[in-house]
Amino acid sequence: MSRRYIPIGIAGSSDRELLENAVRKARRFAQRLAEYKDEVKLLSGGDGGLMKIVCKEFVEHGGETIGFIPVEDEGRKPGDPRYNPYNTIRILTGVTFQTRSIMLVRSSYSFVVLGGGAGTIIEAYLAYLYAIPLIILTGTGYPSDNLEKICIDGYLDHRRIIRVYFTGEPEEAADLSYKLGSEKSRSINA
Repeated sequence: MSRRYIPIGIAGSSDRELLENAVRKARRFAQRLAEYKDEVKLLSGGDGGLMKIVCKEFVEHGGETIGFIPVEDEGRKPGDPRYNPYNTIRILTGVTFQTRSIMLVRSSYSFVVLGGGAGTIIEAYLAYLYAIPLIILTGTGYPSDNLEKICIDGYLDHRRIIRVYFTGEPEEAADLSYKLGSEKSRSINA
């Protein structure tokens, strides 16, 4: 029987100059998630910023990552800030950043927002719309922190598609992503 893994996706700022609090939290998240490395594959949008930091920590702690590379990043070379050498597997999507996000989110059994702007927030909404368990790390200093303020009883809109979890603790975000991803894996593979 083939082994099944729990794909956990992340979204985060790809800014060249990252907010230090978000960087600290991203590292702590990756270190805790790596405790589940025998069961988890980390999925990312494949490029720089917080994604690169999380992938680096996860790989250095023995985990494997899958990067969904948008067409705009396919030609990036080592040394470019958006190049991520920590993608264990690189999927060259051949599509734009925004379209790549759909593939990333739909491939995830749980999805974690680590802090970011419009692109990160779009991915959060995609996870919500596709009913992918969604965890949002707060206290990062990025606009995604404000999603909690617009929630309606823990949901991103009036349709109440799936409850959103908010936490300021990266370890809790990692544990929740594993727990919720495991539950989704069991329901899919039952």
